[in-house]
Amino acid sequence: MSRPSAPTPSERVADPFVHEALLYEGIVGFLDGTMKFIYEGFSLDEPTVVAATPRNVTLLRERLGAFAEGVEFLDLTRSGRNPGRIIPWVICRFMDEHPGRRVRIIGQPMWPGRTAEEYPACVQHEAMINVALAGRDATILCAYDLARLDRRTIDDAHRTHPVMLDDNGRYPSGTYDPYGANDDANVPLSEPPAGATTLRFELESLVEVRRRVAEAGLDAGLPPERIVDLQSAVNELATNSIQHGGGSGTLRTWHDTTRVVCEVRDFGHFTDVMIGRLRPPHGRGRGLVMVHYLADLVQRHASPTGTTARIHVLR
Repeated sequence: MSRPSAPTPSERVADPFVHEALLYEGIVGFLDGTMKFIYEGFSLDEPTVVAATPRNVTLLRERLGAFAEGVEFLDLTRSGRNPGRIIPWVICRFMDEHPGRRVRIIGQPMWPGRTAEEYPACVQHEAMINVALAGRDATILCAYDLARLDRRTIDDAHRTHPVMLDDNGRYPSGTYDPYGANDDANVPLSEPPAGATTLRFELESLVEVRRRVAEAGLDAGLPPERIVDLQSAVNELATNSIQHGGGSGTLRTWHDTTRVVCEVRDFGHFTDVMIGRLRPPHGRGRGLVMVHYLADLVQRHASPTGTTARIHVLR
């Protein structure tokens, strides 16, 4: 995958963007680290948003009391269920609402209970946030629950955050490597289950693509508005396959008790690690960002022989 050149140590020091990981234990550890962060924001007159699990949002609301009115709160298990939605639709949305001002964000994208399917997308989100927001006036503190997250997750936190914060204080990560973490999370997807429908498509068969997706949604009992969302997202991927993936692709659909899944495979190989992660100006490339907005999870695996994108919509 192509990537911008890595910043030098002096460039990292000069970068106004700050991305830290809070490694905490228990309620006391979470409140101690986050309350200091919020009160510092008050003193600097920096708009602050807390995007975390409902439990941690409630803890902070109660502890802040009347001061909670000065903070925006989001349930990240809803607004950030799909990790690919967090940068464009949570972080950048908040920054755009406060133009010309430095902002503070408490995030918890790697909450306990994330599934194995969600995990690689979470790592890639945490890694690429360093690229997406380089040079921006923002301080982001990502909360990691030491008692409820496994060693692999904490190790990846060190790889995706240049600065760590724990009971020993603030210190630079010794293993920070966002591009390496992003590449390592580019893992092959599991094979679709037996019984998945398959359709080979070209430009002339996009109507059939939309029909197959609608059938999958109807069979799973999705509400009409979510079927439309699913059709729109898959149509964007299929159109991208035709334009950039060799002129054709393969659609597979299936569902289970919790979700509907649509997979698009083609022979293209994307090289831009930021594709679909930012809302581009003038609408260019906006379609792939909208895929993230519409889906509850987007999995993607890119290799020299092709790209597979898998969209999940919860039932």
